[in-house]
Amino acid sequence: MQKLQQAFDERSKKQNKIEKIKELHSPKESYEKLNFFAQNGYSSIPAEDKSYFLKCFGIYDRPATPEKFMIRVRVPGGHLNAKQAKVIGELAKEFGNDYIDITTRAQIELRYINIEDIPKILKSLNDIGVSTFQTGVDNFRNIVNDPLDGDGFDNILPSQNLLLKLQSQFLENYEWISTLPRKFNTSISGSLVNRCNVYGHDCCFILAQKDGVYGYNMFLGGKVGVIASNADIFLKDENEVILAYEAITRVFKKYGFRDNRNKNRIHFLIESVGMDVITTAIKDEASKEFATAGETLTTLDNPDADHGKIALRDGSYALHVVVPSGVFTGSALIRVANLANEYGNSEVRFDVSQSIYIMGVKEVDKVLKDELFYEYKSVNTPYYNNIIACAGTEHCPFGVIPNKPDAIEMAEYLSKNVPLDENSRLRMYWSACVKGCGLHSLGDIGFEGCKAKLDGENVYGVHILVGGKISGHSEEAHSVLKSIPLKHSKYYVESLAREYKKLKLKGESFEKFNERILANYSPSAIGFMMVLLAYLKQNKIDIDFGFKKDVMCGKNENFEIFDIGVHLYYALFEKEPYEVVENFAPNSELGEFTCSDEKLQKLLHVMISKESRVVVFSEIVNILKIT
Repeated sequence: MQKLQQAFDERSKKQNKIEKIKELHSPKESYEKLNFFAQNGYSSIPAEDKSYFLKCFGIYDRPATPEKFMIRVRVPGGHLNAKQAKVIGELAKEFGNDYIDITTRAQIELRYINIEDIPKILKSLNDIGVSTFQTGVDNFRNIVNDPLDGDGFDNILPSQNLLLKLQSQFLENYEWISTLPRKFNTSISGSLVNRCNVYGHDCCFILAQKDGVYGYNMFLGGKVGVIASNADIFLKDENEVILAYEAITRVFKKYGFRDNRNKNRIHFLIESVGMDVITTAIKDEASKEFATAGETLTTLDNPDADHGKIALRDGSYALHVVVPSGVFTGSALIRVANLANEYGNSEVRFDVSQSIYIMGVKEVDKVLKDELFYEYKSVNTPYYNNIIACAGTEHCPFGVIPNKPDAIEMAEYLSKNVPLDENSRLRMYWSACVKGCGLHSLGDIGFEGCKAKLDGENVYGVHILVGGKISGHSEEAHSVLKSIPLKHSKYYVESLAREYKKLKLKGESFEKFNERILANYSPSAIGFMMVLLAYLKQNKIDIDFGFKKDVMCGKNENFEIFDIGVHLYYALFEKEPYEVVENFAPNSELGEFTCSDEKLQKLLHVMISKESRVVVFSEIVNILKIT
C-alpha cells in the first residue's frame, strides 16, 4: 500500500470546496430536517443543503425550474415490479406534472416537485421498497445490470441477487453516505450481450470463463470518455465478487484523491499508481489471492430494439418499448404497469438506453394494440430505436443545449430524409455538456453540447463524434467535427447516414460499417467528408462521390487530402487530374480546369495542386459552409 499512500499524500495538500462543505455537518442532519423544510418552505433550506447534502438522498434543487426539485429514484439493475412502477407513475401524476425522465443508469427521475410534498413522496416510495438514497454526489450510484438478467437465453450467470448483495453493503448506510472522494459507478453482467454499457463504469464485473468455470472478470477505471481496464482478476463465485467489491471500495475511500474534483474518480488513482498496484491492494485488503483474469464473454452488441420482442427462457417474451430521449410520463408508466400485470409476469425493466421492457408477455400482438404503443413504439425507425439523451438546459444547470428535443428532431429528420431498412442499427447518443451523462463517447454517432459561432453570434452547437463501440471490449468514439452550429448538424449527419445506407452490407450495423469502412480514415478525414458531402447535396451537385471501400492512405492526412481531392476531381470532370501519381503526389503541374462552383474550384486547388497543396484538413474544412 506504500505507493497508494505516497500518491494520496502528494494529492492531499489541499481539499476541494465540496470536501469543505462536507465538514459543515453530516448528511443525516440534513435528511432529518426534511419535515422542517417541508413545513417552512423553500426559503428555510440552507444553501449547503440545496447544493450538496440533499443530493445524497436523491433530492436535487433545480435552478432551471425555480423552487422545484427533481427526485432521482433508485432502480437497482433497472428492475421494478408492476406495483412499484404504478406507484411511481402515480406520484409523477400527483406531484410532478405527470413528467418522468428515464436515465442512462436505468433509473427514474421525477421533476417539478415542491419541497412541501417531498416527505410524502419518500414515504410512498419507502412503502413499496424503493429508495432514493445515494443517487447523487459522492456516493455509490445505482448499480446497472442486464435488464433481461435471469430470463434471457444469453444470460449465463443470473446476477440481480448478487447486485442486491453488493448494494446492501452501502445503501442507506451512513458509514458510506457522502464519505467517498467522488461518485462510484458499478456494473455487473452475467450475459453474453452487452445491454448495460458494462465497460463504462468505475467498477465492472463482467461475465468470464476460466478453467471451465463461469465467473466475472473485474474491470476498473471507466468514466465518461474512458473505457474500464482489465484488473486481471477473475472472481469465481458470489463470495469472491463481494470480497473484491468490499476491498476496492475501501481502497478508494481511503486513498482516493480529494483535491481537484475533475480528477478524483478512481480512474485517476489508477492512472497515478498503476493497475498492478491497485490489483495488489485489492488482494491484500480482501486477504485473498484471486485468480488472474479469464476470457471475457460479454462481447455482443444489443439487437433488442431492432426486433421489439425478445424470446425468454420460459417461452414468453420481453416486449420492448422505445422511449426517445427517455422522456416519459407517469400516466404511461401506470399503463406499462397495468400491461405487465394483465399480460406479463408483473415485472418491468429499464435499460441504459432509456427504454423499457415489459417482461413475461405471451400475447404480444394483443399488447401491441394497446394505446401505449400509439405513442411509444415497440420498434421505431433505426434512428429512434437506440437514441440516448441526457436532461439538457430545461432541467440541468450544466446543460449547454436543450439536448432531448435536439436528439428527437435529429432522429425525425433522418427518418424522413434517409430511411433505413429494418436490418439497420445506428446508435445516436447525446450529452448536453462535457460531463457526458448521455454517453456520447460510446455512440456510433455522438453529440456533445457546446457553444458555436454562426455569422458572428453565439449559438447552440455540438461537437460530433463517430465510432463508439459497445461490442467486444467497448471503445470510445473519435471527435470528427468541433463546434458545429446545432441547426447545421443534421445536414452533416445526414451525409454520413447516406453513406451508411449506400455502402452497408445486408444486416450490417453502423458499428460494423464503421469498422469496415470509416475506420480506414482519420477522424479529420471523416469530418471533412461529412462537410463536403453535405455541401454537394445542398448545392445540388449530383456526382458519384463518397467514402471508398478500399483506402490505402494509412490515415495520413496529407495523403488523404490528395486522395480525396483526386477522387472528387474525377467525379466532377470524369478524367484524372494527372497522368502519373506516385506516393500520393503528382509528378507534374495541375492543368487549367474550371468548376462551376467557386468554392469547389478553390478546394480542389489546395487539395491536389503541386504548388499550393495543404497537408491537414483543419486548413480546408471551413472552405465549405452550409447555410
